Amino acid sequence: MASLAFRISRAHLIVKRSNFSSFMPNAAGQAIGIWTAFNKLSPVNFFKCSSLPFSIPVRWSHCCAVPFMGRMYSSTDSTSKVLLPEQRSPSINQNLIQTDPIPHTDSTDGRTMFEEIDDVLPLSPLEEISDDEALQIAAEPLLPPSSFTLRDYVDRSETLSKLVLLGVDLSKLERRPHVATFLLKLDFEKDVQNVLLFLKDVGVEDAQLGSFITINPFILTVEIEILKKRVAYLVSQKFNKEDIARMVSRAPYLLNFSVDRLDNRLFFFQKELGINPQKIRNLVTRYPRMLTGSLEPIKENLKVCKIEMGFRENEIQHMITCVPKILTGNKRRLTEIFDYVHNKMDVPHQCIVKFPQVFNTRLLKVKERHMFLTFLGRAQYDPAQPNYVSLDKFISVPDEVFCVDIAKASVQDFQTFLKTL
Repeated sequence: MASLAFRISRAHLIVKRSNFSSFMPNAAGQAIGIWTAFNKLSPVNFFKCSSLPFSIPVRWSHCCAVPFMGRMYSSTDSTSKVLLPEQRSPSINQNLIQTDPIPHTDSTDGRTMFEEIDDVLPLSPLEEISDDEALQIAAEPLLPPSSFTLRDYVDRSETLSKLVLLGVDLSKLERRPHVATFLLKLDFEKDVQNVLLFLKDVGVEDAQLGSFITINPFILTVEIEILKKRVAYLVSQKFNKEDIARMVSRAPYLLNFSVDRLDNRLFFFQKELGINPQKIRNLVTRYPRMLTGSLEPIKENLKVCKIEMGFRENEIQHMITCVPKILTGNKRRLTEIFDYVHNKMDVPHQCIVKFPQVFNTRLLKVKERHMFLTFLGRAQYDPAQPNYVSLDKFISVPDEVFCVDIAKASVQDFQTFLKTL
């Protein structure tokens, strides 16, 4: 009993001297100190010690073997068997002997450390706050689950914000079906950036990239390797780098066409027009939308030129080579211009073939100038007659030159005449 009382008093002294409240910030030192103090006591008398600042309730009847502080307690009998320190293995005793003493820390430093930890801890969602604190919380607005405009998503989407800086008109893209949803799913670095760099390598200028994507956003869905194969096909057809850059810039959908489709288009023009490959390349380079547009208007215009207008095949080839837009122009507009020039102005076919640019002129402009020359008695378009008026100058020169050089009148006279119409 004297030995047990000595152990209890010694443990009490250790706990008291360790300044239990002052070494709380040092969790490691606390654990070591309590471990040392606990191993000096027997379990029964330790829990009965009133000098300790806490108590630990333990139910011995609910376990068979309870490990506690390095000791094994068995509940198979009423007298709990205790493994004393001298009965433990030497390794355990050695570890207990070699434990470091509990470092003493100033209570002021510990209080400061607790204050710093409290400052870092986030607010609990269940914690009540004042109205002033609530007003200081900055909350971003939620994204709408659905919207009729991309404007609501520009600030949150890196892809959309960078496309806007590039010059892409999102107001036009959001009107097209499924395009807005498709753009929101794109990742700029993975899906957009590489395509933009490829287009620059092909020859599209930086100032044209915005309008290019506005017209053809679906180019962003095509893999780079596929785009390279289509450019390589154009190179194999002897299109130089400048030609390819011009074609891709002026016909944004060109690279969306597969190699087989591009090959079929070039073969169609060579077969229907009957001209050599070099002229086909020149024709497509000047007007690349022939490759990307529908082939039906081209077929219809060829029939109109041959059947309704009465041009021969070689004449059609010459006019198309000079003015490729004849193939894709509006059929009604072409027939109206031809009817007025050939039937009203009495211009023969050979003169129209020499100056096919008349099909690019507005019909109203042709009527106003012809009627003014008729009023002055100078409407002569036959090269064999005096006062001949060249059809080329008739349609290409501005009003000032037309009035002075061809009509031999002033611009004011021409404007006064137009008011009488």
